[in-house]
Amino acid sequence: MKKLILILILAVVPVLCQAAEESEPLDSVYVNLDDKASLQRGARLFVNYCLSCHSAAFMRYRRMGNDLGISEENLRKYMMFAADKPGDLMKVAMPEAEAKKWFGTAPPDLSLIARQRKPDWIYTYLLSFYRDPSTKTGWNNTLFHNVAMPNVLYTLQGVQRLAGHDADGRPQFELEKPGKLKPEEYDKAIQDLTNFLVYLGEPAKLERYKVGGIVLLFLVGFFTLVSFLKKEFWKDIH
Repeated sequence: MKKLILILILAVVPVLCQAAEESEPLDSVYVNLDDKASLQRGARLFVNYCLSCHSAAFMRYRRMGNDLGISEENLRKYMMFAADKPGDLMKVAMPEAEAKKWFGTAPPDLSLIARQRKPDWIYTYLLSFYRDPSTKTGWNNTLFHNVAMPNVLYTLQGVQRLAGHDADGRPQFELEKPGKLKPEEYDKAIQDLTNFLVYLGEPAKLERYKVGGIVLLFLVGFFTLVSFLKKEFWKDIH
């Protein structure tokens, strides 16, 4: 009986934790996997700023290139910094032991992060870093307090500080030092990166969308044909 109670507690705790996280105010992001230009920009951001620490070990460079319309030449030139062949998996060269020593924990693989955390969470998280000298990295995040990850995109976003919260509990930031991008440009870049992470979590969606459109067209045509046949078969009876 005690073992059963323990199992039930262990099963419920993750659900409660997830519910607590989801109670935090999240910003909405529009995900569009048909926008190849957005996915390409997101992929570029990912390999330049994320892949140095976070792997995407379920994805191969060639598969990503084929899906997103990126030529092998551009893959080699702009994206394959940690691989030799397009068929290689998107892994990092950083040893796990060294990562634990530097960050206190090994950076997680991001292949399925969008399915685990959901797009709105990722989008809000990437916009919620602020300068905090009290932490080991000098950064903090309002959505993931005391996170081990620093703001690797600060050169694009700039340095912002936490200025309080509004009436709805949403954090308010003030930009102390501008980055390379204007706030609206950075927001667009984070939308692109979120879009790419959603694709990364289930690349087969692109094919499903294509097949789904074909199936719907077939059903419309088939229904039209059947309707005409019905009228033809029943016209003498009426």
